[in-house]
Amino acid sequence: MLILASASPRRKELLGQLVREFDICPADIDETPYQGEDASAYVKRMAHEKALAVADKLSQDKTTPSFIVLASDTSVVVDGVILGKPADFEESKAMLRLLSGRDHQVMTSVCLYDAKREHLQLTNVVSDVSFRAISDVEIAQYWRSGEPQDKAGSYAIQGLGAVFVRAVSGSYSAVVGLPLYETSQLLALFGIHSLEEMSHE
Repeated sequence: MLILASASPRRKELLGQLVREFDICPADIDETPYQGEDASAYVKRMAHEKALAVADKLSQDKTTPSFIVLASDTSVVVDGVILGKPADFEESKAMLRLLSGRDHQVMTSVCLYDAKREHLQLTNVVSDVSFRAISDVEIAQYWRSGEPQDKAGSYAIQGLGAVFVRAVSGSYSAVVGLPLYETSQLLALFGIHSLEEMSHE
């Protein structure tokens, strides 16, 4: 049984392109970065901790069949600073001003964990995203759309936020929330082969 440790509809949709059946059990962890923590170390730690938290939660029920947890974390990074989800319009505006007219990185870590076999695999995918200049009027209009309010870096590349994106170098699906190539490679290490899974009638 495969468990997705996320309530994100974007990750659910992306994972659904790779495997036909999986359950969802969101992770509830403290996502505060450590003082001076490197962005790459942070996203890897988040994916790892989410996987362990969900595995621990499910292991409490002795009737639960064997399972593999898939956890992921995405952070927008500019000048080494991690941009989380904006708390309000002012935070959103500050983030989008920071991203306006320049390049930034999107880091997405994926962790697969089989607690029974004590098998864990973790990878981090880094993509470069280039933004055009964004006006304050556009930032205000974008906020009113409701889209930036629960997104890392205050934008969604798969939605209206795409109008700001000049170019992407790396994995588009990783920027959305789950790198399909790397995830399929990890799943194969656990005996789950995406093409076989999706080709079964």
